[in-house]
Amino acid sequence: MGDIKGFVKYKRKDFQKEHPKTRLTHWNEFSIKMPDIELKDQAARCMDCGIPFCHSGCPVDNLIPEWNDLVYSNRWKDALTRLLKTNNFPEFTGRVCPAPCENSCTLAITESPVAIKNIEVSIIEKGFEEGWIKPNPPKFRTGKKVAVVGSGPAGLACADQLNKYGHTVTVFEKNEFAGGLLSLGIPDFKLEKRIVERRINLMEDEGIEFKLSTNVGEDITTEELLNEYESVVLCGGAEHARDLAVEGRHLNGIHFAMEYLPNQNRLNRGSNYTGGNIINAKDKNVVVLGGGDTGSDCIGTANRQGAKSVKNYELLARPPKERTLDNPWPQWAFIERSSTSHDEGCERDFGILTKKFSGENGHVQKLHAVRVEFSDPDPVTGRRNMKEIPGSEFEIKTELVLLAMGFLGPVKNKLLNDLKVEYDNRGNVKTDTNRMTNIEGVFAAGDLRRGQSLVVWAIKEGRVTAEFVNEFLIKKNNS
Repeated sequence: MGDIKGFVKYKRKDFQKEHPKTRLTHWNEFSIKMPDIELKDQAARCMDCGIPFCHSGCPVDNLIPEWNDLVYSNRWKDALTRLLKTNNFPEFTGRVCPAPCENSCTLAITESPVAIKNIEVSIIEKGFEEGWIKPNPPKFRTGKKVAVVGSGPAGLACADQLNKYGHTVTVFEKNEFAGGLLSLGIPDFKLEKRIVERRINLMEDEGIEFKLSTNVGEDITTEELLNEYESVVLCGGAEHARDLAVEGRHLNGIHFAMEYLPNQNRLNRGSNYTGGNIINAKDKNVVVLGGGDTGSDCIGTANRQGAKSVKNYELLARPPKERTLDNPWPQWAFIERSSTSHDEGCERDFGILTKKFSGENGHVQKLHAVRVEFSDPDPVTGRRNMKEIPGSEFEIKTELVLLAMGFLGPVKNKLLNDLKVEYDNRGNVKTDTNRMTNIEGVFAAGDLRRGQSLVVWAIKEGRVTAEFVNEFLIKKNNS
């Protein structure tokens, strides 16, 4: 690398962030850009470690040491070229990815890892600022038409790759905005929607057609879709939210996270969407059930809406502060993490089992819960048995409960039912090794196929599936 002692000379430095009191007054991103000279020092920390274990952590196989070295050498345009070889949308992953690559960084064995995620987003943003990123439509068209159903990160990546191959691609999206969870799930303070719109506009300029507010299976029939397109790729995501089957679940004021978060995103964009009621946490005691990224997004949103208090309960036990012996580097570290939303104001607790809700006049007023503990892992299955702790029952006042407990797979909608797709034992759409479903020419990618996962995994899914679709269309053309 450019500075062989960089990892000794320089300490990790992250983007500065606005003070929580300041950023709670608006919905915009709050990270402060780092000067190029400081980014150069951060890139110099990349160790030339011989075996770049960061690759093992990165689902899209980013060429991390290469573009770190190029940033250190002030060759930003070359760094951008390397970055775009493997990742269609670094502006998304550089903002919302939990950076498994950093967990696998060799430097992370004993020190803070290289700030890979910050360097990644800096490269792509410099590319836009300098005008290096321009529409680049394919020089020829194959004449093959492909439909991509769903415009989340998997659908966008698949469409982008198929368009590069020269196929004519149409993306169908049931909502009024393209982007899937990028637009209607992730809050603006983590990913401003102008960033998503910028990419969608670029893809349109490159020849991809987006048909919004179009529910495939209803607004366009499944038969029409199969007749018009040589291939179809299902990228509908895993929208079947895990529910809580307890007494009082029917009360008003208890909502799925993905009812709540899109609501605010639409308001921020000035959408005239009128479906459902506006869900607002202002002056309410809020409880968020679920300790993952979605729960964190609910916390940040509730605080910005002016919640009176926010509590975050997780069923599982509190994770350790540091890696345990059975969770060694370079694996993803299962440790306790605090998000920026947690830092903005939230009471967190672990090992909490919700027993029931109670209320008055049809609206939730209390959450009733009990503390639980888990046994040591079973030596064969690895499972931990859960049991309630006697005498630990408690109740708290709440007017708004948000369920952020994960997702169980795709919604079995009319399209999937009409296609008669097969499902695996987890309820996801089943495919063969070439990502094709049991229907000839119909493929699947993203969370709909692999289950709830990360944006970066969805991008990988879209890229890989596009390769198989391209091979299928070539063979079909030659047969």
